[in-house]
Amino acid sequence: MSAAMRLARAYGVAVSFADLGDWGGAQLFSEYDPRGPSIRINERVARRLRGAALRAFVALAVAHEIYHHRERIGEIAVLPDRAAREGEAARYARDVLRGLG
Repeated sequence: MSAAMRLARAYGVAVSFADLGDWGGAQLFSEYDPRGPSIRINERVARRLRGAALRAFVALAVAHEIYHHRERIGEIAVLPDRAAREGEAARYARDVLRGLG
């Protein structure tokens, strides 16, 4: 089990695959729903991947959304700028994958 999935389990966040729809030129990899709490991974992206690439994609997506969960529960501050929040979520996800998060 990846570090990201261990974090999701520890926080009580469910992880599933779902069709997240068409976003035009943009690609939505995953989304966080605080009502679950849950993370939905875009099956449109996932079904194009296999093996290590799929595992890495899922781990990165889950870790990214765990950052947003941590914002939601007040564990970390919510930055006022959306782009900054997304940048920090991406950095956090990379750190988790490298064993630093």
